[in-house]
Amino acid sequence: MSIRALATALAMALALPVWAQQGGPTPSEEGASVYFANLSDGDRVSSPVTIVFGLRGMGVAPAGTEKEMTGHHHLLIDRPPLGEGEGGAEELLNGLPADDHHRHFGGGQTEVTVDLAPGEHSLQLVLGDAGHVPHSTPVMSEMITITVE
Repeated sequence: MSIRALATALAMALALPVWAQQGGPTPSEEGASVYFANLSDGDRVSSPVTIVFGLRGMGVAPAGTEKEMTGHHHLLIDRPPLGEGEGGAEELLNGLPADDHHRHFGGGQTEVTVDLAPGEHSLQLVLGDAGHVPHSTPVMSEMITITVE
């Protein structure tokens, strides 16, 4: 087998879990919730801000892990609530992007410390499946607004 054929076969094998994920939605546990464990809407904080993620009814697993009733955290910063953004309801069917407004915690992390500029900032937590896609019944927090002084 040539090196090119071997590399192609390896790439396809590694991509299979993601392709399988795209075959249908990943269910969430009824009543599961994600929340900010240390922040509330309207809080006034200093930067850097430590944000602790809470989760009830499901487990945390690193991105790429195909285990029922698990997911990993995503922090949405300064953007509309999930499903109401630029992509509308389509956002709920696709992997979340990775950029300044969408922070991924694919290692299974449950907290982060971020530098935020002074002023108001909106925050929302979303649990993503193995491929960063929100579950079929999305597990997401209410959006909160904090003020960095």
